[in-house]
Amino acid sequence: MQLISLHQLLLRIALGALLLFAAGAVNAQGFLHAKGTSIVDGSEKPFLLRGMGLGGWMLQEGYMLRINKEGQQHRIRQRLEEISSPEQVKEFYDAWLSNHTRSIDIDSLHAWGFNSVRLPMHYQLFENPSSKGYALTDSLVAWCKANHMYVVLDMHAAPGGQGNDLNIADRDSSQPSLW
Repeated sequence: MQLISLHQLLLRIALGALLLFAAGAVNAQGFLHAKGTSIVDGSEKPFLLRGMGLGGWMLQEGYMLRINKEGQQHRIRQRLEEISSPEQVKEFYDAWLSNHTRSIDIDSLHAWGFNSVRLPMHYQLFENPSSKGYALTDSLVAWCKANHMYVVLDMHAAPGGQGNDLNIADRDSSQPSLW
């Protein structure tokens, strides 16, 4: 696991805060936002999200794969590395990420009446600007835009883990943790 510097962490927190403060400006651009206990559109009209989670794509969650103990993504990868070559593991994950969710899947969700998708993400896919997560997310946003659907971004596995549900957060209890 790659640790980030304090400077990088503070920069990320500052950027997140800036995005929160800019939320008022983005409402006019078609973003949904909270108003009290409701979700509203840019015109302040109530909006009902009818969505599907894309869990398992950018974050393998052990319970979805019926791996009840040690089902964290880093353990799943470790097990694959024990029985395969590094090239085969890379090939597997490249195929997993390329094929788990595709444009045709989003087209189908739209045809079935969904208006949104939730994307649980693993921070390792976004560690640098050329990381695969950005291209995958850009593709998903484009597919959803073409179908007039919203995307809910969910950094589900953050650096340092979050919470104690190891399967969901991919927290490695042998590594430093924020929680």
